[in-house]
Amino acid sequence: MIHPSYVDLMKVVNQGVEENDEPVISSRYSIVMATARRARQLVAGDEPLVEDAEGRKALSVAVEELNNNKIKILTDEEKAAMEERMAEEARAMKKHGREEEGAETGEEAQEAEAPAGEEASDETAAGGETDAEE
Repeated sequence: MIHPSYVDLMKVVNQGVEENDEPVISSRYSIVMATARRARQLVAGDEPLVEDAEGRKALSVAVEELNNNKIKILTDEEKAAMEERMAEEARAMKKHGREEEGAETGEEAQEAEAPAGEEASDETAAGGETDAEE
């Protein structure tokens, strides 16, 4: 028998839900899918969120994490909100990257203009004509 039981895990996941609200999960399938996803993350190299995970199977660690409220199963609304936040952060990072890139391009343009300006002043100092004088 699996410890904790599916029923116990469902109670843990749904503990913050008001009596009249829809539970976060209502089936064993949701528990299985959530713990399997977390186990795959652990196998892929994510750090366990519980102590003494060394040498234990990834699924056992995932079940313990869920039972100890270290991981959370998101509702559809929470998932949509999280995806929107992540998209906003990605846009902000991309915009910030472009601003930095623009600043670097601006610095390069100033550096490229400086020698041309120096040459013009050398020509002016040597008696050459400038655009303003023509």
